[in-house]
Amino acid sequence: MFTPPGCSAVPKTCSPDRICSYSFLARVLGRVVSEHFWPKKKLERLSVTNEFIEWLTEFLRHADVVVFGSMKPNDVPVSWMKPGATIISCAHNLLSGKRDNPAGEKTVGSLAVAIRMQNMVKNMERWIQSQQSRKWDLHCLKLQPLSPVPSDIEISRAQSPKAVDVLAKEIGLLTDEIEIYGQTKAKVRLSLLERLKDQPDGKYVLVAGITPTPLGEGKSTVTIGLVQALTAHLNINSFACLRQPSQGPTFGVKGGAAGGGYAQVIPMEEFNLHLTGDIHAITAANNLLAAAIDARILHENTQSDKSLYNRLVPVVNGVRGFSAIQLARLRRLGISKTDPETLTEEEISKFVRLDIDPSTITWQRVVDTNDRFLRKITVGQANTEKGLVRQAQFDIAVASEIMAILALTTSLQDMKERLGKMVVANDKKGEPVTAEDLGVTGALAVLMKDAIKPTLMQTLEGTPVFVHAGPFANIAHGNSSVLADKIALKLVGEKGFVVTEAGFGADIGMEKFFNIKCRASGLVPSVVVLVATVRALKMHGGGPNVTAGAPLKKEYTEENLQLVADGCCNLQKQIQITQLFGVPVVVALNVFKTDSPAEVDLVCKIAKESGAFDAVPCNHWSAGGRGAVKLAQAVEKAANQKNSFKYLYNLELPIVEKIRIIAQKVYGAQDVELSPIAQSQVDRYTRQGFGNLPICMAKTHLSLSHQPERKGVPTGFILPISDVRASIGAGFIYPLVGTMSTMPGLPTRPCFYDIDLDPITEQVKGLF
Repeated sequence: MFTPPGCSAVPKTCSPDRICSYSFLARVLGRVVSEHFWPKKKLERLSVTNEFIEWLTEFLRHADVVVFGSMKPNDVPVSWMKPGATIISCAHNLLSGKRDNPAGEKTVGSLAVAIRMQNMVKNMERWIQSQQSRKWDLHCLKLQPLSPVPSDIEISRAQSPKAVDVLAKEIGLLTDEIEIYGQTKAKVRLSLLERLKDQPDGKYVLVAGITPTPLGEGKSTVTIGLVQALTAHLNINSFACLRQPSQGPTFGVKGGAAGGGYAQVIPMEEFNLHLTGDIHAITAANNLLAAAIDARILHENTQSDKSLYNRLVPVVNGVRGFSAIQLARLRRLGISKTDPETLTEEEISKFVRLDIDPSTITWQRVVDTNDRFLRKITVGQANTEKGLVRQAQFDIAVASEIMAILALTTSLQDMKERLGKMVVANDKKGEPVTAEDLGVTGALAVLMKDAIKPTLMQTLEGTPVFVHAGPFANIAHGNSSVLADKIALKLVGEKGFVVTEAGFGADIGMEKFFNIKCRASGLVPSVVVLVATVRALKMHGGGPNVTAGAPLKKEYTEENLQLVADGCCNLQKQIQITQLFGVPVVVALNVFKTDSPAEVDLVCKIAKESGAFDAVPCNHWSAGGRGAVKLAQAVEKAANQKNSFKYLYNLELPIVEKIRIIAQKVYGAQDVELSPIAQSQVDRYTRQGFGNLPICMAKTHLSLSHQPERKGVPTGFILPISDVRASIGAGFIYPLVGTMSTMPGLPTRPCFYDIDLDPITEQVKGLF
């Protein structure tokens, strides 16, 4: 065997000439790629071994430009090259200027090669720099706020949004990383995370709130106002990440969720209606699984084992074979066989029978409409269903566990695994039955393959927004998606900010953000912005009831410092809850025109005395980002403070103990009391191996306690747990505190009375 200098071992298949070529490549590549692609010590030991050949072929398959310094570049097979790669040959005859090529063919001298290589390196350096995070060259949209402030839809319509492909380019997205939906929306592909995986993340900001009135206190508006201030007025890269609203509230009482006034996402009608179809995809996937459950019960009740087996594993073109998901089920059953003809009768019975207990089915059908008459229904009444009648219900689509999975997943593979783990019922032996057992996991993933991509939109001032996922904030965790946050944190760069929002008050949405979402994402928040209003504080101080749709009493429209001071106990409690997690908190006082300067000053003073890093009045609703500049500056300073983030509880603790910690430390309860049903479920989930999941409390958002009428800071109460359920795919246990509706109803006068379409202009009217 011929061994060139420096080579300790050579593949036996190599000729002496080819070995020389590889040896030269090893030395050249070692100098070129040592800092980036191969550890230096490894390269020092690198010789023309099989290991090197394998590495070289893999390296060349991914290279966009290949420069050959070998005497015989043809020794490297073309099959090793990436299709479309640029190949530059610096063979000796070219570098020396010899012209032994066929007549008429141009040759390249050494100087030309050197210049071209230098240009190529410069171009590659510019390309690499273009892939890295940078200060955005963002064209912000001008605002001209009017007084009095027009309706939300009038403001939205008066602004001309940028084309979404222009926005995408401004924030560093590549053309092949977006899928455009119309002029103002685009899906962003997850491949971006791989491209930017080495980029440092930006600062992570959560917007939460005090215990709200039924009217809400403007967390979405503060979120939008803050990013408009950061990007359009302080020239800091920032991204807002919001939940997609359900159409139920949009046509019911609450209206839309795009923010409001001069701090909103545009076009607001597209934000609030359909968006890019994610909720429809969830509805389709959820209801496919529901249909699969009832169909499987029917077929198992009306067929023998042999008939079931012949239909589940049919002969196709003379061949019978298991599908991939069926093979996975066999492995879970402890059956290692792969030939359908070799299963015993006992194994066939185990394979085809799920033996679902209908009384334990927890998976419900969903629809994205407030429809109170679907809260309890009867299914299976047709004669064709063979008398398999059972009680069921519809939930609103955003209450589906698939929505919670969408919000918590970190990749397509992770989503598929989570979908398969969803427990839909128990069998007659008390063991869990999953979507994987029903064989529907792959189909669910197909329905959700586009929904997993966040949707890019923009604010009134042309700053970027991700809208993605919208899980309920009671039976689920009430936060937008992990994926949207992760992508945004890469795009803003190390000095940028990503601002996201948690549903309801800090005691619910923020607690779940920290204990559930941050565990799933691995992300650590930098700052909490706690939203308060004088109106809500007066309610907590003993003011009259606040009712949606009814005029506010004079206590809320006239100065009353005593009510404000008394109600600040709720603000103080929410600051204390935030401090449990070791994160700096900035209070954002969402100012209304009826708030007096003395009331505003009093709230800010008490907030700072109670441990807030800062407390800032905000006027973004009437002034846009300019009205939240002081808030943005306070958040920027707070983000540089020491952060000692920690979770509230250890996952290894028993389920009941984790519930007790939340009840006592967050809500202020004296203790918890589980009903017999709840205790039975806790025992079941613990036995089934689900005891180490985080807790997602399903509780009213209108009080720190379980009683909505108890305002301020209730104490000394026993928190009743009526039932305990599990979202195994999403990855949490959710105890029910009292009765919790998962299907809202329509009021006497729903929002749809005011919603209309102009048939000439096709403009939507009446949304708010």
